[in-house]
Amino acid sequence: MEGITWDKEVDALVVGSGAGGMAAALTAREEGLDVLLVEKTGRIGGSTAISGGALWIPLNAQSAGAGHPDSFDRVWTYLEQTVGAAAPDDMKRAYLEAGPRMMDYLVSRGILDVAARTASPDYYPDLPGAAMGGRSLDPLEFDGRKLGRKFRLLRDPLKEFTVLGGMMVNITDVRHLLGATRSFTAWRHSMKLVLRYALDRARGYHRGTRLLLGNALAAQLFHGLLARKIEYWLDTPALTLHRDASGRVLGAAVQRNGKTLNIRARRGVVMATGGFPWDPERRAQTYPKPTDQWSMSPQDNTGDGIRLSEAAGAALGTGHASPAFWAPVSLLESPDGKRLHYPHLVWDRAKPGLIAVNGAGKRFVNESTSYHEFVQAMYRSNDTVPSVPAFLICDQRFIDTWGLGLALPGGRPRQHLIDAGYLLQGDTLAALAARLAVPADALQATVDRYNAHAAQGRDPDFGKGSTAYNRYLGDPEHEPNPCLAPLAAGPYYAVKVYPGDIGTACGIAASPDAQALDALGVPIAGLYVAGNDMQSVMGGAYPGPGITLGPALTFGWIAGQHLAHAQH
Repeated sequence: MEGITWDKEVDALVVGSGAGGMAAALTAREEGLDVLLVEKTGRIGGSTAISGGALWIPLNAQSAGAGHPDSFDRVWTYLEQTVGAAAPDDMKRAYLEAGPRMMDYLVSRGILDVAARTASPDYYPDLPGAAMGGRSLDPLEFDGRKLGRKFRLLRDPLKEFTVLGGMMVNITDVRHLLGATRSFTAWRHSMKLVLRYALDRARGYHRGTRLLLGNALAAQLFHGLLARKIEYWLDTPALTLHRDASGRVLGAAVQRNGKTLNIRARRGVVMATGGFPWDPERRAQTYPKPTDQWSMSPQDNTGDGIRLSEAAGAALGTGHASPAFWAPVSLLESPDGKRLHYPHLVWDRAKPGLIAVNGAGKRFVNESTSYHEFVQAMYRSNDTVPSVPAFLICDQRFIDTWGLGLALPGGRPRQHLIDAGYLLQGDTLAALAARLAVPADALQATVDRYNAHAAQGRDPDFGKGSTAYNRYLGDPEHEPNPCLAPLAAGPYYAVKVYPGDIGTACGIAASPDAQALDALGVPIAGLYVAGNDMQSVMGGAYPGPGITLGPALTFGWIAGQHLAHAQH
């Protein structure tokens, strides 16, 4: 394309401010390049900021210290078992080789502060090569006050990760808060949290500055951007990619302050806009039926990077096992039609005393399996029996102890959820069955059979509590099976869950250097992809915690390195 008037020139242009985009920008800057990052929303952080924050980086430097020495052969064996041909071998190998180097790079430069999990089984712990911990890392707590006035520019976490209107909590915090009246240690921990939060609000912060999970990860990366004075433009969507006659990507047109600006990117453009979970047309083309807008991703993730890359000659990847990374989601609809989505990831499903049933009133899944597997089981069940929505069912003791979705534990008010139709209640199983429109006799038979086995701590039908991953998420104080307890006397409660997602898995095909590929598999000069804009290196499989953010950081880092050092 000739005759373009360039409004700005940089070495590297990064589109999107999640983990993939910020890793690319930070790496390119560390390697001496002039970088501009553009973000179409008014906040930094993308999907990363609202995520759980886990990073699956096998062979990281902390694995052995966490008690889980590892080897390339073991990890490769596990990926062959779980991912197999759903992703190219060269991409999997690039990920495993570059992941530890990426982590060492970002940690040694003070950008990331993470800790490997000492106990965190891979999601298929009985398969060859699986590990019981060490492969996943978590971002350490981050003090949002370090961002200064820029703290408001960081995307807020999901409300489900906060209490008291803006105080972030993790599972450990929740357990202390629930036990604050029974233990001095729990009371002291709780008071420390609440006083810190009260002080934050008194000082004018719009929420707590003690950041955890994916919000801490996004904050660490954002702090790195600010420290390196990397230029970033918010409220700046990318409109199109500019190419020359040979097809090389020269830069992009973006919209800023109502004007279209042409940005020349001398080394290349990195697309990292978060995939297409909120693009209804592409969802309809790729997702199983039924589907709807049940995604946990930010609603701004509408596939911009993928569409612009395709227009520049890039091709979608093929061969994936699933188009998305799944999670069962419950929905609270407000009177004005807005929906609040709650992801049933790791808190309630694996605990003792909960079952999931389909529209026939029958169990169809190991409730404590991974969130990805749970939704896949929903779709399999739906082939023969209506299973969308499915229902999570528990008794009074369970909901008081563990909560159920948005119904919080500890005896806190939940009548508003019943009135809104989110939480369904019945004094008897027959009454609950009527609320769910499932056969009462089938539901009673299901509960009777489940209870008889649960009392003995076993589940011959679906194996709830049979794997290390199941038990890791159960109640460690409950014996003999931390995931199984009978449903006692009523009242009973249920929520409807739908096949939601936490991001898309099919994106632009890429080389091991994170370069976008055309339909012939040839790299497109000057165009890179990372995060969910890239065809998943997991091929739509879900081997363990952090298999979206780990690759996002890794291939963002690879893109930054290639931008700086490849022949251009």
